[in-house]
Amino acid sequence: MSKLQAGLLALIALIIGIAAAIFIAPPASDKDTQYVSLYPAARVLPDFELQDHQKQPFTSKSLEGHWSLVFVGYTFCPDICPTTLAELKGIYPALQEIPTDFPIQVILVSVDPKRDTPERLNEYIKFFHPDFIAASGEHAQLFPLVRAMGMMYSMSESSDNPNYLVDHSSSVVVINPKAQVIGRFKPDFVVGKLPISEGQKILADMPAIVAQ
Repeated sequence: MSKLQAGLLALIALIIGIAAAIFIAPPASDKDTQYVSLYPAARVLPDFELQDHQKQPFTSKSLEGHWSLVFVGYTFCPDICPTTLAELKGIYPALQEIPTDFPIQVILVSVDPKRDTPERLNEYIKFFHPDFIAASGEHAQLFPLVRAMGMMYSMSESSDNPNYLVDHSSSVVVINPKAQVIGRFKPDFVVGKLPISEGQKILADMPAIVAQ
């Protein structure tokens, strides 16, 4: 085979490869996520038993069969919690329109069981959306669960003070229909700006996430 023939064959192979990439392979942007921080492997959650805002048991079974967006907080939170839930409320109708066999649910895990009774959780979460779920339980149940989700919380002062605050992560965790943590949406920390997970960023990535 002459050098000219070899060159022509190489050129033809290159053209075929480019055509296949354009017309056969789907665009990478359709499958890629832009904002979520995905874990290298899904994380299995420990066994836990909480109680939801309707006084029903809330366990890992409550996460199965759904895609879950989980936020850790408390009802007396003055800023990050209500703002994040308002963001999730704003995108919730669009989330429900994403094609998936497993509906997307929004869950608040309260890490302030002393004040966040089921009655208070019920009143609080319904203010944002009647479909949202709120749950809490003893710290012995909450600590390992929150840690397994890649989050944290701590009491910043004595709970003897009726107006005590709770320090907590502000990310929104993504849990798959097998009740496994696959990643989280982290807030941008900008001076002078409230560190929250933006609803539009979550909405942008969820179609690709549920398509996995």
